[in-house]
Amino acid sequence: MKSIVITLICLFSGVCLFAQSNNKVLLQRLTQVIAQAPEYDSQQMKTITALKQLLQQSGNQTPAAKFALYARLFQAYKIFHYDSAYHYARLLQQTAHELNDKTSITYARIQLGFTFLSAGMYKEAEDSLSSLQVATEPDSIKAAYYSLMSRYYYDLGDFDNDAYHKPIYIRKGNIYIDSATRVLPDTSFEHQYLLGLRHIKAGNKPEALACFNQIIRRKALSNHELALATSTISDIYIRSNQPDSAIQLLAQAAIADIQTATKETSATFILAQLLYKQGDVKNASICINSAIADAVFYNARQRKVQVSSILPLIEAEKLGLVEKQRKSLFTYAVIVTLLFVAVIVLVVVVLRQVQKIKAAQQAIVEARDKEHAINGRLADANEKLADANKIKEEYIGYFFNVNAEFFNKMEKLKQSLEQKINDRRLDDIRYIVQNNINLKKEKQELLRHFDEAFLKLFPQFISEFNELFRPEDHIVLKEEELLNTDLRIFALLRMGIHDSEKVAHILQYSVNTINTYKTRIKNKSIVPNEQFDKRIMDIKTV
Repeated sequence: MKSIVITLICLFSGVCLFAQSNNKVLLQRLTQVIAQAPEYDSQQMKTITALKQLLQQSGNQTPAAKFALYARLFQAYKIFHYDSAYHYARLLQQTAHELNDKTSITYARIQLGFTFLSAGMYKEAEDSLSSLQVATEPDSIKAAYYSLMSRYYYDLGDFDNDAYHKPIYIRKGNIYIDSATRVLPDTSFEHQYLLGLRHIKAGNKPEALACFNQIIRRKALSNHELALATSTISDIYIRSNQPDSAIQLLAQAAIADIQTATKETSATFILAQLLYKQGDVKNASICINSAIADAVFYNARQRKVQVSSILPLIEAEKLGLVEKQRKSLFTYAVIVTLLFVAVIVLVVVVLRQVQKIKAAQQAIVEARDKEHAINGRLADANEKLADANKIKEEYIGYFFNVNAEFFNKMEKLKQSLEQKINDRRLDDIRYIVQNNINLKKEKQELLRHFDEAFLKLFPQFISEFNELFRPEDHIVLKEEELLNTDLRIFALLRMGIHDSEKVAHILQYSVNTINTYKTRIKNKSIVPNEQFDKRIMDIKTV
């Protein structure tokens, strides 16, 4: 026996740890199922509607056939809707008396007693059940009567919940459970369930756990049976101060109840109480509202009173949380406002400094409302400055190299001319001028130096320029040609020379010719004309 207790304690601890890790998932699943409750209710109503149609089609059927249909309708309403269940229980009674069958009359009164008990009408339940004699009835009738009477006394004990009367009611309930288990098959769900319930009421936790763990491991356990077993076993964990395990079991019970359209249930109500005690007001509110909806739908008077007692507490806690969140939000709003003011002050300071930066950085000023935009545009402006500085450095070197060569030529020409003048050799002077000063060659040499310097800075210029055109319109250079006129016009544009007059002066063309070149080239491009110059400016240096 000792080893069994130790094993059960280990199992108990394992269940607790498992429950803590799975409660969040189960509660999320329960929330989803609660939202789907109307769908499950609709399925139950379809079943009921089909039975009612059978009843309407019955016509002049025998009382026995009607009794069978009333019994099926009662079972459909039994845990779904009190008023309808009561109605068909009364019809069962009437039909049973028409049949003048003692077993049918007993069965009908047991069902009527169940409806009274489910609605919390204890006096009416006692009136319906107390005078019944089941000694000669079949075992199924005896089992139903004894188990219902045990529930009646257990519920009375929970209702009174005092030190004097409750133990008396529990002892009476135990007597009826013992009678029920004697007539039920040992392997049936009802027998094992009632035996486990008996152990709970007697305070025998290990034996109760053994019974209910055996039930839960049963194959082909229906959702309603699962709900009964898990909600009942949860009482062990509640009494043992193990709320996480109890919450897990009650959540399973609540899910199973909703999926079977069971409104005569206390799982969501007890679950709401536990969640409220743990401070989980959100889920407690969801469960208590579901419990209220079930109690109102079923019309269980006692259950409505029980649920209403905890609802104000949960709603008050919700209001308290909302107020606390409101205060927190106000505090956060003040902090954010102060930070926003600080950011504005910082932006103003930054803008004053940005105004001192060169014109290429002006884009930063336009983004003063957004700090990240300022940083982005500053980087862009710095890149442009670096690009401009690189171009400037390269072309200053290019300028001095070209000028040095020009001055060397001029120096040599000067010396030669001075010598010829001193010697008065005028024909030789004319020869020197005609053969040493070749303007066309000098222009070509100048353009070649420009082309070399530009392509050193922009080695990908030609390929990226051609990407702006269809393949058949790509520029193909002649042998030993670095750039042609088309490319030079836009090379000068990339260098920052946007004025057509300056471009014309540099390349020694007319302004009209330059503009004609530009228009013709842009019209061939796959890029819109207004974006063409920007795409040229986007070509990067090395």
